[in-house]
Amino acid sequence: MTACHQTESSTKRIFKYNQADNINSLDPAFAKAQNNIWAVNQIFDGLVYFEDDQIKPRLAKSWSVSEDGKLFTFDLDNSYKFHQNDCFNSESERMLSAHDVVFSFERILSNTINSPGSWIFAGIVDEDKPFVALNDTTFQLKLKDAFIPILGILSMQYCSIVSKKAVDYYGRSFRKNPVGTGPFQFKRWKENHALYLQSNLEYPNIKHNLDGIKVSFVPDKKIAFYEFKNGKIDFISGVESSFANELLSKDGKLLDELSGQMNFYTNPYLNLEYIGINQNLSKLNILGNLSFRKALHIAINREELLQLFKNNIGEPAINGVIPKGLKGHNEDFSYGSYRPDLAKSIIDSLGMIYNLDTTLTIYTNQEYVDVITYVSKSWENIGLKVNVEIAESAILRQQMRNGQVNLFRASWIADYLEEQSYLCLFYGKNPAPPNYSQFKSSGYDIIYERAISESDNNWRYQMYRTLDSIVINNLPIIPLYYDETALFASKRIRSGFTSNPLNVLDLRKIQMD
Repeated sequence: MTACHQTESSTKRIFKYNQADNINSLDPAFAKAQNNIWAVNQIFDGLVYFEDDQIKPRLAKSWSVSEDGKLFTFDLDNSYKFHQNDCFNSESERMLSAHDVVFSFERILSNTINSPGSWIFAGIVDEDKPFVALNDTTFQLKLKDAFIPILGILSMQYCSIVSKKAVDYYGRSFRKNPVGTGPFQFKRWKENHALYLQSNLEYPNIKHNLDGIKVSFVPDKKIAFYEFKNGKIDFISGVESSFANELLSKDGKLLDELSGQMNFYTNPYLNLEYIGINQNLSKLNILGNLSFRKALHIAINREELLQLFKNNIGEPAINGVIPKGLKGHNEDFSYGSYRPDLAKSIIDSLGMIYNLDTTLTIYTNQEYVDVITYVSKSWENIGLKVNVEIAESAILRQQMRNGQVNLFRASWIADYLEEQSYLCLFYGKNPAPPNYSQFKSSGYDIIYERAISESDNNWRYQMYRTLDSIVINNLPIIPLYYDETALFASKRIRSGFTSNPLNVLDLRKIQMD
């Protein structure tokens, strides 16, 4: 063990990063949260991946789609093979097969596995035989109806391809003995302490120069920040308020004195922060009045909010519910600019008709109490009484799911790069989640169903923008801001560091000193 430790510490090109939340599984079927997703993304590959707003081939070198949009046929790239491992008796068993793809996808839907990702195929794939291996290198995916976002879904880490041989060999312990085809392979994992990966030297067209990766699990983000400043880790994601001012100016720029010590990257992050309004409960009170909701919407100074609480990391959400980072985001459409005088005028007018003496209660968790307190003060400034109720995150989610809270802070992080992943929040046939606001509009639903099956990009984006405008014109939610990533990287990283709207760490191209 001492010899192993000395070898690791003397290796020059180990990319080190910290996860505040422990990894609980390295099995892609359980890649639900960021801590699991980042590690799984280094070990496993999917058929396709997103880069530069496009779906690109990975394990599938090409694919075709039937005229009705229901049948996808993928040709696999036979240059990929699974990592060397004791579970294989021969080199031929390591070769990627279409049968492994079938097994991987069936496994996600298996009641025995109980994957949290089972929703990705639910109601979308053919009920009888959705996954078929025509031969070792040809895989077919059958859908119930045409569904354009399916390629985006296939880029998710849930859809990483695993070896049936490896899963059968390790059984339940596959979670800590992952065998993939990715650019890095599993070395060892001391749970709650550190995870070690090593470079897969057989990976096709290797573009990184790393010898390995070390993931530490320091729960205190401030301690992790100081380890980064002291050169003990190479990368941190996100800014905590406790140390934000030690890194960034109020306008969101890296402090001048740190420019020689680290690199700072920002990028649109597909996370929409909003206040939800339960449409069923709102029928019984003033929140059911559209003019009242509009007054709430325009009473918030989003620019000031971002500057005060986010060091200007993010963009005011005044262009609809499709955030920056997606092609369907429409900067030409603006609704919700700060107009406190108009907001107060609306409230004054409504006060002649309604009893506005009642108190609005906004539910939030502890993490966002400062932001929501700011919102409450904004509403008090236009003449309303507002109370902020703090709830534990899991309890609040349950209340939102059961439709028990009228006004609540929420966020929606996209799982894949597709506008539908936001517009589904308002599809009337969807339960909560994702439709926490319980919004229903027959006109919206008709256009939504047409859009997700429309193969012509121009028509589809036009329909997406129409859907976006329907939401904003009805205000079942009050968008606050479109989030951005805040990534800090060591100067040891020469090139190949990329950020993306899903904030998924990908080290396939990293070049380090």
